[in-house]
Amino acid sequence: MSTAKQAYRALCNSEPSIPVFSKAWWLDAAAGSENWDVVIVEREGEIVASLPFVIKRLLGITLLTQPSLTQTLGPWLKPTSLKSSKLLSWEKEQMQALIAQLPPYSHYVQQWHYSYSNWLPFYWKGFTQTTRYTFVIDDLSDIASVYAGFSHAKRYEIRKAEKHIRIAFDLSAEEFYENHKMALALQRRKISYSFSLFKKLYETAYRHDAGRTIAGYDKDGNLHAALFVVWDANSAYGLISTIDPRFRGSGAPSLLIREIIRFVSPLTTSFDFEGSMTEDLARSYRQFSTQKQPYFRVSRTPSKLYATAKFLRSMISTTA
Repeated sequence: MSTAKQAYRALCNSEPSIPVFSKAWWLDAAAGSENWDVVIVEREGEIVASLPFVIKRLLGITLLTQPSLTQTLGPWLKPTSLKSSKLLSWEKEQMQALIAQLPPYSHYVQQWHYSYSNWLPFYWKGFTQTTRYTFVIDDLSDIASVYAGFSHAKRYEIRKAEKHIRIAFDLSAEEFYENHKMALALQRRKISYSFSLFKKLYETAYRHDAGRTIAGYDKDGNLHAALFVVWDANSAYGLISTIDPRFRGSGAPSLLIREIIRFVSPLTTSFDFEGSMTEDLARSYRQFSTQKQPYFRVSRTPSKLYATAKFLRSMISTTA
């Protein structure tokens, strides 16, 4: 194990501002400990910046990216009280030091956490970005106020669900996965992640007291909906939801959102719906008193061969 990786593991154990998806234990579970690495910047014996990445190699192509079921990954900068006039130059220095240490690669792509909005140092080094959006309840300190901000339609769904939906925590990994697989099959869709991956993340998140499932059942024992939520000191994230389309009108998904927010409110400060660029989901998330948060998908492709292959794939998918 590299010295940088050892130092980063220690940092993750002591630094609360590192998002859960960038924690060493999460990357071990999501990618395998041998498949990710990290570059760090140290100043006066202290790590002030880091950039973990997953390494994928195939036929001479090297990708620096992020694992499945990992919403964001990218640079972390130590929180600082520098004024804005000095902050930008400090961020430039640390980020360009990270870029300079990246191993040779054919393609880099990561989705950054929305708390990092200054990607200019990467732009100056030839990277590009696409803006995406997530939806966040940014303050859970006053739960009554959060609930009051829900739309009339969401509050109605919750009241309806309260009459016939029973809430239960800690649905097993097997039950959650099989329900999601079944719910997608009913919509003629295939599940996009393996059970072995989900089980690793589920068990590791539970072991680190950073994740939980919540489910809603009717009186006959039918599972209407379930959520797998993970969290860190700054936010909870609605990582995966499963909704049985046969019970879509029961209001169970909205009730689960209210209950999981109530559960995580003493543990963290905000709730991230793990946004979507899908119009219907965006409309639904907005009704939970959320703020729209932009985040960046940052990439660079120094390999002409990979860039050409990527272009041809895009042309084929466009004309198919």
